[in-house]
Amino acid sequence: MKHFTVSPATKPFALHCDSIAADKSISHRCAMFSLLSDQPSEIKNFLQGEDTLNSLNIAAQLGATIKREGADVTILPPKTLSEPDDVLDCGNAGTGMRLFCGLLSGIEGSFVLTGDKYLRGRPMSRVTVPLREVGAHIDGRECGNLAPLCIRGGTLKAFRYASPIDSAQVKSALILAALKADEPSYYKENLLSRDHTERMLRGMGVDIQTEENGWIKITPPSRALKPLHITVPADPSSGFFFAVAAAIIPDAEVTLSSVSLNPTRIEAYKALESMGADITYSLREDIYEPIGDITVRYRGKLKAIAVDSHIAWLIDELPALAIAMAVAKGTSSVSNAKELRVKESDRISATLEGLNRAGIVTNEREDGYDIIGGTLEKATINSYGDHRIAMSFAIAGTLCGMVIEDTACIETSFPNFYDILQEISEVNNGD
Repeated sequence: MKHFTVSPATKPFALHCDSIAADKSISHRCAMFSLLSDQPSEIKNFLQGEDTLNSLNIAAQLGATIKREGADVTILPPKTLSEPDDVLDCGNAGTGMRLFCGLLSGIEGSFVLTGDKYLRGRPMSRVTVPLREVGAHIDGRECGNLAPLCIRGGTLKAFRYASPIDSAQVKSALILAALKADEPSYYKENLLSRDHTERMLRGMGVDIQTEENGWIKITPPSRALKPLHITVPADPSSGFFFAVAAAIIPDAEVTLSSVSLNPTRIEAYKALESMGADITYSLREDIYEPIGDITVRYRGKLKAIAVDSHIAWLIDELPALAIAMAVAKGTSSVSNAKELRVKESDRISATLEGLNRAGIVTNEREDGYDIIGGTLEKATINSYGDHRIAMSFAIAGTLCGMVIEDTACIETSFPNFYDILQEISEVNNGD
């Protein structure tokens, strides 16, 4: 089990980050969606993290030919996806497992999805139950709630499904299943979750329309999709850790280059801006995704904020935002975020436990928490194998010093996190 110690920053910093990890969500989707074409897809800046490489390996197990030159990947799909002769390992990626459930449910064959010990403990019924309702054959531990998951793919029927969960993973799984249905299908969520799947599939030629009543209509394509030709943008979720550092360290500044400016991906930056950080956005291009630069500057002590809407747009960034809340003036609150409890860890409990160890008073609720702003103190933090918990408290360490346990998980999503962090503070690695 790896661990590391972060020392407090000794001076302000001005970072220009052009090496923020490529977007994890989009990289996963590139590996999967390329299988829906009959021509080679060319993907530049594919994330070289364990989780996304697992998705690439699964594509190969399904018959694709993968050519890699550094972060540039060419995927040559097979004429027909083949039944693998081994289990499909998703590593630590809930996105990978849940989306592959949707994709493979409509493919003839038998497939077994598994992952590491953390992923095997995460609930999958949110996708397996609705997929079963539309004709998928999926089983696993706890009646299909826990991996390993066994899928017998085949013909699916069209559906009209109103999801009780605002989740991009659930939506994406159902959209992928809808591509193999016999007629147009309809999907609805209460609030728009992140929409990478809709944007990318539209770019590949799928007829996906959002109707006035909020239903998303997915028409099964009559032919193979167009291939992807995409440069994966930098991940705003990964960049947000350093945005928080710039917002809490006096006179600090960071510019994050070539990140996704998709409105469903920068809500955490909007929250940080509401707390008093100085943030500017510069659009460069808008093809599959709006892409540009984000600059964050320290503008004084942050103020408390209440976060209770658009939760699906900033769910992954809430642990890092909690570090900003911990040093803000007043009491901050997060509500309607029960989804945090079924991430790589129970992120409500893990975040508050870490803050309590660091001297911050909190109040835990089933769907959120209150954080009373104060002064962070050095502590030893258990990440529970959750990369976002580990990296969030590493950023806290730039203020007060911190020891983070179980940090191997960071390699799954942000391999060069340590290198960038070293530009702010001294980091000592351990085993």
